[in-house]
Amino acid sequence: MKYNIRGQNIELTDALRDYVEKKLNRLERYFEAPLTSDVNVTLSVMKNNHSVEVTIPLQGTMLRAEDKNDDMYTSIDLVVDKLERQIRKYKTKINRKFRQEGSIKALLKEEGGAVRVLQDEEDEDELEVVRTKRFVLKPMDVEEAILQMNMVGHTFFVFSNVDTKEVNVVYRRGDGKYGLIEQE
Repeated sequence: MKYNIRGQNIELTDALRDYVEKKLNRLERYFEAPLTSDVNVTLSVMKNNHSVEVTIPLQGTMLRAEDKNDDMYTSIDLVVDKLERQIRKYKTKINRKFRQEGSIKALLKEEGGAVRVLQDEEDEDELEVVRTKRFVLKPMDVEEAILQMNMVGHTFFVFSNVDTKEVNVVYRRGDGKYGLIEQE
């Protein structure tokens, strides 16, 4: 794996860089071939809150995890644990649904004991749609969509952007600011 490690409001020491690489190298055991994509890691500190964000682009999907803690090393450990759970869950999903040759399944290694444990985890965390909502998308600008989202008390809001005539999503970020998702 190739690592792009950057720091925001923190000096990136060699010890910190080595720790990140050592921990993320644990993920290589889940893949058949070494990953050729770049692993993007952002370490940041804001008001004694140490945040780690890791993004790993894969063929057909993207692994992403983020964690905040009062200790940077603990944040790194927790992010790697989250990524391992994502990989195991994704691998189980692939094994269940896509049993054909040449699919993304070829990226992931088979592990005898892990599959049994993963099936237990998957049963607990079934991907089941329990409610479906239908609604008309009212054309509005981004600011109005944020106001509507806040009025209904949700963390996201789907709307038809009056400027672009596209379906967009506004959402509240962990830092209290807002994000906008646009389709390509």
